[in-house]
Amino acid sequence: MKIIGLISLLPILNFCDGRKNVLFLVADDMRPELGCYYGDDFPSKIHPLMHTPNIDALARRSLLLKRAYVQQAVCSPSRTSLLTGRRPDTTHIYDLHSYFRDIGGNFTTIPQYFKMNGYTSVGMGKIFHQGHASNNDDPISWSMPYFHAPNQAYWINSNVSSWRAVSETEMKENPLPDKQITDRAMEVLKNVAPDAKSGKKPFFVAVGFHKPHLPFVFPDKMLQYYPKESIHLPDNEYAPVNMPEIAWRNCKGLLMKPDLQQKNVTMDMNVTFPSQVTLDLRRAYYSAISWIDSLIGRVLTELDDLGLSNNTIVSFFGDHGWQLGEHGAWCKMTNFELATHAPMMIHIPGMTEGGIVSEELTEFVDLFPTLAEAAELSPLQLCPITSSNISLCREGTSLMPLIKEPNTPLKRAAFSQYPRKVNDTIFNVMGYTMRTEKYRYTEWAKFSGAPAYGPDWNILFGVELYDHQTDPDENYNRAMDSSYATIRQSLSQQLRAGWRKAVLLRVPSESDILG
Repeated sequence: MKIIGLISLLPILNFCDGRKNVLFLVADDMRPELGCYYGDDFPSKIHPLMHTPNIDALARRSLLLKRAYVQQAVCSPSRTSLLTGRRPDTTHIYDLHSYFRDIGGNFTTIPQYFKMNGYTSVGMGKIFHQGHASNNDDPISWSMPYFHAPNQAYWINSNVSSWRAVSETEMKENPLPDKQITDRAMEVLKNVAPDAKSGKKPFFVAVGFHKPHLPFVFPDKMLQYYPKESIHLPDNEYAPVNMPEIAWRNCKGLLMKPDLQQKNVTMDMNVTFPSQVTLDLRRAYYSAISWIDSLIGRVLTELDDLGLSNNTIVSFFGDHGWQLGEHGAWCKMTNFELATHAPMMIHIPGMTEGGIVSEELTEFVDLFPTLAEAAELSPLQLCPITSSNISLCREGTSLMPLIKEPNTPLKRAAFSQYPRKVNDTIFNVMGYTMRTEKYRYTEWAKFSGAPAYGPDWNILFGVELYDHQTDPDENYNRAMDSSYATIRQSLSQQLRAGWRKAVLLRVPSESDILG
């Protein structure tokens, strides 16, 4: 019998003694606007001094992945891909409504895998995208009832502006949801600590923070870290030169906020907000990040106070990047660097204490096999090309080799994608994008959904080529530049060959691949 048969039919054996726990931290809509990302990988040259002391401290004792890329820059597709270890064309999740177990396959998720291996798996806040997109937080993944902040509706319904700095008085009357999630996380850690410390039962605790997602709501004291004079406009408020129109996406969610509706801005290509609106939004976004940083600090302090830090893997990531007026764009939902580039770091006790920084290209789909290997669980096998009937496999690469040698390239490129609708009610165009060491290359191809789920490379609606050596802000599309013709041809071949051909580790033998 092949490996997949054993995985599908038998319970996974586990031996809890000495097992490392896992604290799984997630922030929503957080680009790498963090102190630990200062330098060439920081997403914006014009930025204030970020106040993120707790995340920065975690980074100093983690494998810090400076160039990690999501597989699709919007909540549910990105989270589904990371949590299943598979890419959007395998999960078939491209929107905020579909559930992967209904249309992709009965795939094992990260928390489910740890649960199957004898862990107490507990989730709270936003881990999966909520509602139908996860069948209400994918119940099979958890050992205990899932937790959401009970007054979340109050803040959704009462705070309708694009941002809001909340007073201490109001927060006492109606605590912010992320504060309630933090309190719950600390309570859960106290409850699971005895069994974890005794070796009876390790834990997988997932804590999902809602901010800095719109609306940007945070305690007013966070504004002190960002004086008005420290906030600046982006220096590229217009769309890239020669950008195909299909690459553009306005942020309807932002336009729906009453305070911004009054500005009568369409957010069409090259139509941006008044300068003061942009400055206020940027300041509010930074403040929301510092709010989440303070909460992460509380959770990590509790972990330490309970004596759990020395045996707990801590991972942290933001589910995708965010655009703050660069190119005149806002939110995510594009294939630009600012939307696809997001923070990710992994602390492994005894292995990353001194801090390890890697500038190698990595992908969010790599986190599942990395956590499994770090926890010394059975390694995930590589998925075959068709894996809808295989419950457990991977389409990413374990990042553990970067701990020994952070400068070892694992892959030639990181792959992302984003769908569009052209004269139709369903997604019929897919923008496939690839970030290499020097370039970002994108082809917007005709796309077929079920049952094929794939591109027709013969019908293109646009091509983009950005040279990150000379144009790191992606301001000039060189796809039609004759001096880049040879480079474009090579990148096109690489993009169409796909992620499997980009892996630089040894090519797996047939026995390594499930099927």
